Amino acid sequence: MTHWLGPVPAVLVTDDTQAIRDVIARVFTADGYVVETASDGAEALGRLGSRLFDLYLVDFAMPLMNGQELAAVIRRYHPSAKVLYITGYSDRLFAQTTLLKETEAFLEKPFTPQDLREAVSLVLFGHLRGLGATERA
Repeated sequence: MTHWLGPVPAVLVTDDTQAIRDVIARVFTADGYVVETASDGAEALGRLGSRLFDLYLVDFAMPLMNGQELAAVIRRYHPSAKVLYITGYSDRLFAQTTLLKETEAFLEKPFTPQDLREAVSLVLFGHLRGLGATERA
């Protein structure tokens, strides 16, 4: 049973791997989110002119502009932005960042669709109930 009240969340997915973007977009779209994708930081920043997003799902290790750099620029436009880093390199993430902001979290690759749903629900809603999450006892 899906629980959701209010406007549909918009998510910007930025990852330099097309297959990962596609899988994440399918999961979010199936759960009713509005989804846009970007292949790198520059493309993601180009999307900010048209709207702010409820969640920025960002690959941490991308060429030219890593996820942390992208998040810093996003916060100039959207100071309270919620960011979920996805990474296969959590050691790099924590070598550069010893403490995540209150509005940030990370999800280690590889992950399942359920892992993704739970991480997003926690970042967006602060609990495991939200768009696409099933009711918990």
